[in-house]
Amino acid sequence: MTISVFVCHRRAKCLMEMPAWACWIGTIVTLNLCASAISAEPALRRTGAPWPDTFLARVEALALIETLNAQLLCASCTATDVLTKWCADHKLASEPVVHARKITGTEKPVSPEQRQRLQVGPKEAVTYRHVELTCGSHVLAEADNWYVPSRVGPEMNRLLTTTDTPFGRAVQGLTPVRENLSVEMLWKPLPDGWEIVPPPADRPGETLAMPWRLFQHRAVIYNGKHEPFSEVSEVFTREVLAFGPP
Repeated sequence: MTISVFVCHRRAKCLMEMPAWACWIGTIVTLNLCASAISAEPALRRTGAPWPDTFLARVEALALIETLNAQLLCASCTATDVLTKWCADHKLASEPVVHARKITGTEKPVSPEQRQRLQVGPKEAVTYRHVELTCGSHVLAEADNWYVPSRVGPEMNRLLTTTDTPFGRAVQGLTPVRENLSVEMLWKPLPDGWEIVPPPADRPGETLAMPWRLFQHRAVIYNGKHEPFSEVSEVFTREVLAFGPP
């Protein structure tokens, strides 16, 4: 791929001209500058090959995760819209449409703290919805959603209770805005301080082990009148990297 070839050429040239640690720094800077291009270039062909357990692959995975994380934190964006574009850009499905697959059999009652954030009393109805956000055969995220039915209206309630419409798409008419509560990175391709210590040994014949859960967001969603109507907890899975290394 274009970026990978450029980085390899740069590193080969570095090895003849400067110490190895300096070459890695140059490579990392190059990848950081290209991170948005990695996520947004639909013409790039993806092989879907497994991620090798190499230092370069770990840097690439880190850059991609941070790119998606930043896009999802956009206040005026919905996870549905961001994941739809991500799926299309990285050719994860022939029809890049995100669906919400309902998961039944689990119930998480709204807590007093959540009621306070949603600005509703103890007797106000709050509906819980648990879904997997899918694109093609890939489960990109798992989402818990608590929303106030009286603030979304009957038609949006119908979509949320009877269809596989993702929450972000169903409530578009409310002009939703996110107020992020927390971001938790559940997996780090490289350990803290990786930039100041020798890189881990490459194992190109091994597959990079990724856990199912990569990172988690929690947010309160407001309508155009700045009334809170939903709280969400979203866990993004390793399937967001299913297209394989660049």
